[in-house]
Amino acid sequence: MFNTVGKAVRMERIINRNTGKTVIVPMDHGVSVGPIDGLIDMSRTVDMVAEGGANAVIGHIGLPRYGHRRSGKDIGLILHLSASSSLSPKPNKKVLVNTVENALRMGADGVSIHINVGDEDEADMLKDFGKIAVECSYWGMPLVAMMYPRGPMIDDEKDLDAVKIAARIGAELGADFVKTNYTGDPESFAEVVQGCPAPVLIAGGSKLGAEDMFRSIEAAMQAGARGLSIGRNVFQHSNPAMFVKAACGIVHDGLTWAQALEMLRSAEAG
Repeated sequence: MFNTVGKAVRMERIINRNTGKTVIVPMDHGVSVGPIDGLIDMSRTVDMVAEGGANAVIGHIGLPRYGHRRSGKDIGLILHLSASSSLSPKPNKKVLVNTVENALRMGADGVSIHINVGDEDEADMLKDFGKIAVECSYWGMPLVAMMYPRGPMIDDEKDLDAVKIAARIGAELGADFVKTNYTGDPESFAEVVQGCPAPVLIAGGSKLGAEDMFRSIEAAMQAGARGLSIGRNVFQHSNPAMFVKAACGIVHDGLTWAQALEMLRSAEAG
């Protein structure tokens, strides 16, 4: 039995109901790289991105236990199910560290997994993906699949053909949203979107300047993306709330990158 009603209710908590798009801030980095700037006080960071209008945050089980919300606006919670650390001899090998059922018990509105397509351990990660997707269908739990071309045979993680394959796998195996790398221009990214039946979200990747990030967001939305899932560029910004507000302006209100940048700079100047 598939819980379609439950999934519809939960989806409304992690998207903008008017636009059908979403702005998600991943905060799962503590497992992979430790307590980096912006994630020392998780509660404060969640409050700031919620104030800016983010639709949801992504984190491990520790996020709701130690800092999902302190005050202010509500925000959707997506629990990350897979993990690895930068100290591992195989940091690209993601293993399951949580379950769909437990995420439900903790009040999550969705779950996410990370798959490195092309890695030597791809087969194990895809096996876990299939298992989680089936459980999500049963429980009516939205699933975000982080699909990255990453492995010994991949020279460029933003290569169009590689990104197209990674994104398509996410849709084929049952993701409700596919998060993947932006390929660098709207023409090529439109091919990624066209080849992926599931809604596509762009990843933020390494920290960029606000102008570069806003340019990428606008171009991705023009190419048909349904939103974004960016972490460091948000929580390591000097004003995360305003950065999110400006990004939401592009995603939900159709602002240009220049308008979003002006909004951010005006807030900083004030």
